[in-house]
Amino acid sequence: MEALRKFNLRPGDYVMPCPTDPKHMKSPEFIDKMTKGPVGLLTVLPSGPPAMGMQLAWWFVYCLVVSIFAGYIAGRALEPGAYYLSVFRFAGCTAFIGYSLALWQNVIWYKRGVAMTFKSTFDGLVYGLLTAGTFGWLWPM
Repeated sequence: MEALRKFNLRPGDYVMPCPTDPKHMKSPEFIDKMTKGPVGLLTVLPSGPPAMGMQLAWWFVYCLVVSIFAGYIAGRALEPGAYYLSVFRFAGCTAFIGYSLALWQNVIWYKRGVAMTFKSTFDGLVYGLLTAGTFGWLWPM
């Protein structure tokens, strides 16, 4: 941390080595940098004490967006008075997709850990099941 502090990095995502343009990626100099390493991605967060208020607010908005899509798809597929399990299936599958499937892109492209991605996918399953149960419970008669 001390070695990076002197650079006064602004919050954001950093890539190393970073080519100046796509053509540079094929140059012998860039290939040599990639071969010697280290190769990495770095996310720099704002400095200061942890404050989760804004993150929780954005998480709530995200959950609302996933639920809107889950409700829309279930609403287009099912009529009022549909069986609980039918609503559960449509809303739950849609919510699970919204919470979990895109996480696997990070494993493929950014070499994120598979174990952590499985844990996050399980969290998405739990959120999907809670969303499914809520829609099944509150589905109009």
